[in-house]
Amino acid sequence: MIKIYNTLSRRKEDFVPIEEGKVRMYVCGPTVYNYIHIGNARPMIVFDTVRRYFIYKGYDVNYVSNFTDVDDKIIREANAEGKSAQEIAEFYIAECKKDMEAMNIMPATTNPRATQEIDGMIDMIQTLIEKGDAYVAKDGTVYYRTRSFRDYGKLSHKNIDDLEAGHRDIKVTGDDKEDYLDFVLWKPKKEGEPYWKSPWCDGRPGWHIECSVMSKRYLGDTIDIHAGGEDLIFPHHENEIAQSEAANEVPFAHYWMHNGFLNIDNRKMSKSLGNFLLVREILKRYNADVLRFFMLSAQYRSPLNYSEELMESAKNGLDRIRTAGDRLKDLIANATDMEMTEEEDELLDTTKEYVEKFEAAMDDDFNTADAIAAIFELIKFANTKLDEDSSAGILMKVFEKIEKLMSVLGLEFTIDHDDLDSHVQEMIDKRQQARKEKNFALADQIRCDLLKEGIELMDTREGVKWKKI
Repeated sequence: MIKIYNTLSRRKEDFVPIEEGKVRMYVCGPTVYNYIHIGNARPMIVFDTVRRYFIYKGYDVNYVSNFTDVDDKIIREANAEGKSAQEIAEFYIAECKKDMEAMNIMPATTNPRATQEIDGMIDMIQTLIEKGDAYVAKDGTVYYRTRSFRDYGKLSHKNIDDLEAGHRDIKVTGDDKEDYLDFVLWKPKKEGEPYWKSPWCDGRPGWHIECSVMSKRYLGDTIDIHAGGEDLIFPHHENEIAQSEAANEVPFAHYWMHNGFLNIDNRKMSKSLGNFLLVREILKRYNADVLRFFMLSAQYRSPLNYSEELMESAKNGLDRIRTAGDRLKDLIANATDMEMTEEEDELLDTTKEYVEKFEAAMDDDFNTADAIAAIFELIKFANTKLDEDSSAGILMKVFEKIEKLMSVLGLEFTIDHDDLDSHVQEMIDKRQQARKEKNFALADQIRCDLLKEGIELMDTREGVKWKKI
């Protein structure tokens, strides 16, 4: 039985799906005004792994993750670049998908975009107005009556009576609001901004209503799991609950999952501190699978600190696993006996222990750190119990076990060396061309880049040679 730590109840609960054998899961996606940063990458990797484990356990997962493609930040970026908001959003959605593919994030069942769901948002807002949970101000702004929802604060565990005095972050300024706690569902257009027609004014939706509507359309009024970063608990997810449950009159989500914060060198990531890391920048220094392995080295609810030292440690750990994979492939290729002996059959039976440890870790709120530890135990078994005298049968079965567990984490067990060979040769050819053109800075940069990938170049009389280090 899979147990999930539910932010709503603040305890681990047995996962019981709405529909047997199926999971309806919504994960808040990025606002697309720039390349994704490492903070965006953590929930992408974490909840992709959650999805993969559900699939491993036999569930059919309907996984929805949105793109917020209308927002103040997108509009500011569009104005700065002299482009439309749509052009900015389209470009960064495409670039985001490239980074996600590099990190081996499975494509979502549906990637809805806010701008394509405006009609549904208008419908839900109209429902809330008719129910008395929302109202229209003089300028056409539509506000949600926060105090109309008696359970407001149940996710973040904040007391609504304390919010007005002590939590300014929920307040949205507005002269025409009934209560400081009320939040925006629809707002009037400003000069030069994208807008849509509505019964109240030409304008655009507030952020919170977008996810409520997209979740409802693609997953239903009540879903199994709603997930995202810890920073979204309040006010975003709190407001989603209020408006969804008021409009639909049923519970919004049974389980709420939130990943912990990510720091850079033990400091909060911010542009002002100069430690704002884009995934693109990290992938210039490390393979994407190293970043993924690093992200999964800690339990997802724990805070995670990014540093070069920890990334190097992740790289070394992943290399240990893959070295074992290469060894197994070589042993399989050279094995003479195909059939397993009785002794090998008994030996293979002992590996069930490591698979059970892996599953126990993942069943316990997706503890990937302990799951990786179980894989290392299986690697140790392969390194110490299997050799040149082992049959191809046991070698292949152990290889397949490790490969299957690694795939649950979204990691390849071995690297296709044909691909590696062609990649290195391509870089060598570029370096040689740079040297011919006397562009020695570029030639040195290519050598350094390969070195960071664990490839050392050697200039010899016979030409350029290379080796893995």
